[in-house]
Amino acid sequence: MPLYLVTTPIGNLEDITLRAIRTLKEVDLIACEDTRHTRRLLDHFNIIKPMISYHEHNEQSRAAELVARMQAGESVAIVTDAGSPGISDPAYRVVCAAIEAGIRVIPIPGVAALIAGLTASGLPTDSFLFAGFLPNKRGARRSRLEDLESIQSTLVFYETPHRIREALKDILEILGDRRASLARELTKLHEQFIRGTVSEVIDQMEKHEPRGEMTLVIAGNRDDNSSFEVDGSISEQVESLMSDNGLSRTEAIKAAARSRGMTRREAYQIMLGEKEEDEIDID
Repeated sequence: MPLYLVTTPIGNLEDITLRAIRTLKEVDLIACEDTRHTRRLLDHFNIIKPMISYHEHNEQSRAAELVARMQAGESVAIVTDAGSPGISDPAYRVVCAAIEAGIRVIPIPGVAALIAGLTASGLPTDSFLFAGFLPNKRGARRSRLEDLESIQSTLVFYETPHRIREALKDILEILGDRRASLARELTKLHEQFIRGTVSEVIDQMEKHEPRGEMTLVIAGNRDDNSSFEVDGSISEQVESLMSDNGLSRTEAIKAAARSRGMTRREAYQIMLGEKEEDEIDID
């Protein structure tokens, strides 16, 4: 019997598809991240089916069990707490095990936070890279961002409220003050988009306590970023980055340089020239 990958709503229950509801009613077993969370969804649509937990801590052993049950004739649907199974959520191992066992895998598509956040961001959608969650530790996070620096496609990340400020500061320093869009509580009552440059998004985050899961969209390393560069001198931009975003002088120079498509050394030399001009004006 087949394995169904059933996409569930990311917030608004009306976003579930008719096919998803029918599939959940017809399968023999539903594997889910959190049985309590999925039970609320099933109760809402009057679906009565046995459930089994399947999450990142037991997926390896559970994958073998699910494959065995499908080989014995049971049909299985995998759901996560929100969105598509396998997208920053468990499912990969059981999908691989099912394919290896010759079991048919059937995707039941639906809403995805990365697509909703991207299409409403106002940033290019012709080519994008979904990078999932950035690493928790600062060193690993910065290393990952350095790997993504030259990517021309729009970048899409998932982020949590307690990490978003530090992630944005690292993005500002390493990727530069690019265009950005931060979406929170997508499809829910308090859905919000914060758009602007990375530094402008940081400013907004300082004014409000971040809540809810977030989808962060950052412009790629493209020529059209140049039309959104910060006005004014590099010296003024550096001072602003230091005072408003808490960057060190070295970090601020690097961020300003990247936003203007130049090296840190070039930016520093221009700053020295600006300082000399100011001294001449004073004299």
